[in-house]
Amino acid sequence: MRPVYLRGRSLISALGENLPQALTTLAAGGVAPQRVLLPGGTDWPCYTIDHPEQDWRKRAQQLLCSAAEESGLSSTRHAPLFIASSSLGIGAIEIDGDCSGDSLEFSDAVAAWLNWEGPVYVVSSACTSSLQALLMAYRLIGSGAVDDAVVLGIELPNRFSISGFAAMQLLTHKQPEPLGADRDGITLGEAVAVLRLSGRPARWRVCGGSNIVDGRDPTGAIPQTVARMCVQALADSGLKPADIGLIKLQAAGSPMNDANELSGMAQVFDTMPPLVTFKAATGHTLGASGAAEIALLTACLETGIWPQPDYPPDRELSHALAQSKPPAPRYVLADILGFGGGYAAVILEDTAAR
Repeated sequence: MRPVYLRGRSLISALGENLPQALTTLAAGGVAPQRVLLPGGTDWPCYTIDHPEQDWRKRAQQLLCSAAEESGLSSTRHAPLFIASSSLGIGAIEIDGDCSGDSLEFSDAVAAWLNWEGPVYVVSSACTSSLQALLMAYRLIGSGAVDDAVVLGIELPNRFSISGFAAMQLLTHKQPEPLGADRDGITLGEAVAVLRLSGRPARWRVCGGSNIVDGRDPTGAIPQTVARMCVQALADSGLKPADIGLIKLQAAGSPMNDANELSGMAQVFDTMPPLVTFKAATGHTLGASGAAEIALLTACLETGIWPQPDYPPDRELSHALAQSKPPAPRYVLADILGFGGGYAAVILEDTAAR
């Protein structure tokens, strides 16, 4: 496989309109989620993007173009573009009341907004969408088929996603507390994130990864499958468990899934590496979460800015979140566990830590 690197990134989220602003907000303690009113009078917290445009499509176009500019996409519009999302354009459909649109229509709109010249692919596999897209782009560049590829993670406002998770009783009424003693559910969030991958050297190298579907528990994490995901990602990267210096967890605040994820990790790592999650800062951004959290993770590792949980940890879990950036981890494992039984992980190398 040809080496593949992360050469550009961007993030628009509840933390701010770009990645530097997100780091500033994170360093200041983050933001509180907003409340979203659903039909029937219930309301739920959601980490929304602060943006003045009220029209859904115009807002989406402006956000995507801003993210593209921050990540430096002007020179790679000929490359393959992977659009990754759980909800695609469902927010616009809710407003219009027209259900005739499909994923092709949404991808065509995105390509037009970005003046994209290369091939466009849509990846919509629930929460693992953008991490699966990253692995597809990685394989494509690694094979020598192309020199560059772009992953665009999109999760924009809609009531469909919130209603579905609320109906399954998976949401918390308060801010989420991943690995916390009082965690009782997840909070959803918006994000637009870009990862620009290339065969040309850069600081962050994509080492390999894994993608597993195990539908035995569509809404829950199975420890044995978490372990298999890690083992496959390590084998694909040519690494051993002891090589991993940091794990970016899914950990969204679910009482059972947080515990099961750690249980699966413990089957692979005799000594657990430092742990981090960003769900308490951004919410769970579903299909965009893989790209969004890798953009934020790499930026945090470069700057030393780190999320600070402001709630008591669950002592029964045996493992807690790292309170500060671990000293120069060379290899980082990042995973996303998704609705429907999706398990995806990628391993990154910080070449500056060699």
